Amino acid sequence: MSTNNEKIRKNVSEDYARAVSRPNGGCCGAPVQKGVVAKLAGYTDEELAALPPEAVVNSFGCGNPLAFSEVRAGQVVLDLGSGAGIDLLLAARKVGRAGRVIGIDMTDEMIAKARENIAASGLSNVEVRKGIIEELPVETGSVDWVISNCVINLSPEKHRVFAEIARVLRPGGAMLVSDIVVKELPPELQEVRHLYSSCVAGAIGEEAYVEGLRKAGLVDVEIRERLVYEAVQLEAFIGSELKDSSSCCCGSSLGGLAKTWAPRLEGKIWSAKVFARKPA
Repeated sequence: MSTNNEKIRKNVSEDYARAVSRPNGGCCGAPVQKGVVAKLAGYTDEELAALPPEAVVNSFGCGNPLAFSEVRAGQVVLDLGSGAGIDLLLAARKVGRAGRVIGIDMTDEMIAKARENIAASGLSNVEVRKGIIEELPVETGSVDWVISNCVINLSPEKHRVFAEIARVLRPGGAMLVSDIVVKELPPELQEVRHLYSSCVAGAIGEEAYVEGLRKAGLVDVEIRERLVYEAVQLEAFIGSELKDSSSCCCGSSLGGLAKTWAPRLEGKIWSAKVFARKPA
């Protein structure tokens, strides 16, 4: 495992830990949810109203992976990068008492927040485990569905994530993830740490994403939905993640940078809903 990959994971974990610890503030690019992303992500008001407020305000997703899924009662669902638990709770209601939902996250603060939200929901069929998505602490062939919300783009080793998805799925099981994909991202932006934590700089192209899943042994890979971001949406998306604060420890106006970057990225970044299945 390379030192650079570990550094990327450490940076992302620190940024999200800072974000969930300071939900109304931010420092040096910590992602801060102000309601923008949840609305862009396609969650209904009814879905959001049924969840603990802390799960919603600390959501950093780019799409609702459960919106059109075929998840049924009694199934086992695995959420990669479960964060504060918004998708865990929605999935737990879908699978019912006979089903089970497992969340994986690498950030202690996120795990603690998710467990608080699970306790507040009163649901008993959901748990959170600490781990990285490149090496899932989950038994081989044990889950019916893998979901993920704007997390795989953060991995510096996406091929390992795709292989792990294939490993943990039962034969005939499927994945449906929402994630950010990019086209021709300017090289200089790929090196910006805070754009990485904002789900932009680490994203890959749609074709590479699909091919990676196929190489992992998954079949029926398809993009079921796309939301291509316009400049105003990108500014809202990046700007809500990169909180501009006069008290920021690095002293830079990150909100202003979001305004500068957004027009350059218009039409080059979109949220994709990706489906794939493990052969039966």
